[in-house]
Amino acid sequence: MTDRLAELSATGVAIWLDDLSRVRLSTGGLDQLRREKHVAGVTSNPTIFAKALSAADEYNWQLKDLAVRGVDVEEAARMLTTYDVRWACDVMRPSYEKSAGIDGRVSLEVDPRLAHETEKTVAEAKALWWLVDRPNLFIKIPATLEGLPAITATLAEGISVNVTLIFGLDRYSQVMDAFLAGLEQAKANGHDLSKMGSVASFFVSRVDSEVDKRLEKIGSDQAKALCGKAAIANARLAYERYCEVFSSDRWQALADAGAHPQRPLWASTSTKNPNYRDVMYVEELIAPGTVNTMPEPTIHAVADHGEVRGDTITGAYDDARKVFADLKSVGVDMADVVAVLEREGVEKFAASWLELLDGVRKSLAAAGQGSGKPGAAAKGSAQAAEQAGGNA
Repeated sequence: MTDRLAELSATGVAIWLDDLSRVRLSTGGLDQLRREKHVAGVTSNPTIFAKALSAADEYNWQLKDLAVRGVDVEEAARMLTTYDVRWACDVMRPSYEKSAGIDGRVSLEVDPRLAHETEKTVAEAKALWWLVDRPNLFIKIPATLEGLPAITATLAEGISVNVTLIFGLDRYSQVMDAFLAGLEQAKANGHDLSKMGSVASFFVSRVDSEVDKRLEKIGSDQAKALCGKAAIANARLAYERYCEVFSSDRWQALADAGAHPQRPLWASTSTKNPNYRDVMYVEELIAPGTVNTMPEPTIHAVADHGEVRGDTITGAYDDARKVFADLKSVGVDMADVVAVLEREGVEKFAASWLELLDGVRKSLAAAGQGSGKPGAAAKGSAQAAEQAGGNA
């Protein structure tokens, strides 16, 4: 029987899971994917955590303890999420050891509400790194303009980083520059570069969703013929830039000091359009030194009917440039597409974080009632009422 996932791994694509929950951890599901499906890393985000908390009882014991302690909602959310990430890091540790620190990584995102605040992002990155306390952790920082210096500063502290929410080529170039600057500073600060890692999460399917919407609105046959082509072309041109940067003299100086390249990570690789092949963002983005993070259904789809045809990126740069030229000719402004996607990406993750906090608030209140003691939410309300009375 063909092991398509093994074939994909053999091409140099690291298979990561884009999901995390305590159910997956407590049932051994994550470890099974690591052992049987070649899963070599895990990514998470606020949306994933909000969904996980809302759908499982496995968090109840911890919520009860947090409620008894009177922990506030923000701290409780961090205790819950870092517990899961720490556990996942331990599950993935064999992959980390086997790959000499390249894979086996688990990602935890800074509060997305800080996406436009550099200093607070760095401060939270440091706090999360200390709180999880595992060498195979990645701290996720969004690739906003304000996030770029935060990426450099966080790496300079010796902290491994997953740069998220990258949609455009120019921003990706800025991300790689921020990475190199961070490693240069880390080296100057005495950190062991061989222990550090980084990926650049380049989002895929969301690009097609936004571009296709515009193409359908334009409505011409030429425009409609371009549907489903923008995202793959965008990612392929990103890989071309990756190859250029990581063959430069500047990079070689860091490689000589033990540094590992910042691999491109293809994110959002489940197809949103049911008319598209469900594994197209895997099959068409195969190249050495890349990561593809997939939800579990996509992993199983690749295992079932994915076609691994070797490198499907390197020889396709000219075709990708033609797609971009054709998009421009029919009136699609890719710079605007990228700006919209970045803004919406930050907003969606911030909304998911607020949803997570709301879920934690309600769960703390329920747990506090069950324990016979006021939960954090009730305690906070009482303090607010007392303060209001004192100010009256």
